[in-house]
Amino acid sequence: MRAYDTEIISVGTELLLGHVTNTDARDVSEMLSKIGINVKYHTVVGDNPQRLRQCVEIAKGRADILITTGGLGPTCDDLTKQILAEAFGLPLVPVQAELDTMYDYIKGGKQLTPNNFSQALLPEGSTVFHNLWGTAPGCAFEKDGKTVLMFPGPPKECCPMMEAYGIPYLKRLSDEQIVSHSVRVFGMGESAVDDLFRDEMNVMTNPTMAPYAKECDCLLQVTAKAHSEAEAEAMIRPVMEHVRERLGEVVYGVDVECIEEAVLPLMKERGLTFAAAESCTGGDIGSRFTEIPGASAVYLGGAVTYTNEVKARVLGIDPALIEEKGAVSYEVAKAMAEGVRALTGADIGLGVTGLAGPDGDGVHEVGTVFISMAVEGRTYVRETHMGAWRTRSFIRRMAGNHAFDMMRRWLTDLPVE
Repeated sequence: MRAYDTEIISVGTELLLGHVTNTDARDVSEMLSKIGINVKYHTVVGDNPQRLRQCVEIAKGRADILITTGGLGPTCDDLTKQILAEAFGLPLVPVQAELDTMYDYIKGGKQLTPNNFSQALLPEGSTVFHNLWGTAPGCAFEKDGKTVLMFPGPPKECCPMMEAYGIPYLKRLSDEQIVSHSVRVFGMGESAVDDLFRDEMNVMTNPTMAPYAKECDCLLQVTAKAHSEAEAEAMIRPVMEHVRERLGEVVYGVDVECIEEAVLPLMKERGLTFAAAESCTGGDIGSRFTEIPGASAVYLGGAVTYTNEVKARVLGIDPALIEEKGAVSYEVAKAMAEGVRALTGADIGLGVTGLAGPDGDGVHEVGTVFISMAVEGRTYVRETHMGAWRTRSFIRRMAGNHAFDMMRRWLTDLPVE
């Protein structure tokens, strides 16, 4: 089959102003890549009919598939359907089934106003995508050699509708499957990963590899394209094995979103629990871990011991130790991990104390953080220096990554400190 070029047009002034992040284009692109459809252009345009017309005309001239997100609502600035219908010479006609279900949806808890019904006007001859997650339906049509799909803008509506309707609709245009796996890395930066594999990546065509930097870690994406998912998986398997072997112990997982997601199953396998005493991270370690479903089987709780007084009163740390060594120190971090472990009865106790900035303590530079982990019979402490130029959010997140990395290493019998 031929290759189809796709343009995603995201409509909404709020996107241009930066009030809303355009996650729709990212998510739609990712879904399309898995069925072998190439996204060549992302366009963002405000709620302005003239500029939207211009964008649609440009897209018609360079893309085979046009996908729009946003502008399908009931307000006067929701103009996507009108402009697309006009551009392809199609009248807007009411879809009775959508009118009926829209009324049922709205009457459950919202006041019905006449402009709501404008959402049920769709280009004549469209395939209707019923919205189970909101009121505005999406649709698809084919005209003048182009395929057009329209989806609402809110991600909680756009993404499930694209998955439920858009992907099945478009699958018939592609006879290829794309499979990607991400090897997640902590302890080696993007440039080092690139240097390790550069010669190989420069000559690879299918499968391919590409490193990507994340905020506090990085990943190596391995991708293969074939006529079936099974064939693509077979092509990618030896590359994945090679990558994991070369990267070694800095690999914390495959196809996981974050390091804490890799720690949870390791803890469950061992039937272990943990707790955290946090100072400069302010509870971020507990917050991150409890975002993962099933965290309650592993995480007992934590203590945000931000001041010296609370460190002493809650964790039982000797005030004289804090006075002598300072709150940001190897000794206090060690005592924090041991204190929270004793307090909660957890198998593993974590402690984090440091300087997230902007002010220092007169002894250490901003970015100095001590991360500790207490287990039966031993306590490990890492001293890290992340850089005084780093943001508070970076230092806090990186400290959490170090804590989870220490847990991962201990759980898999790798060196911890």
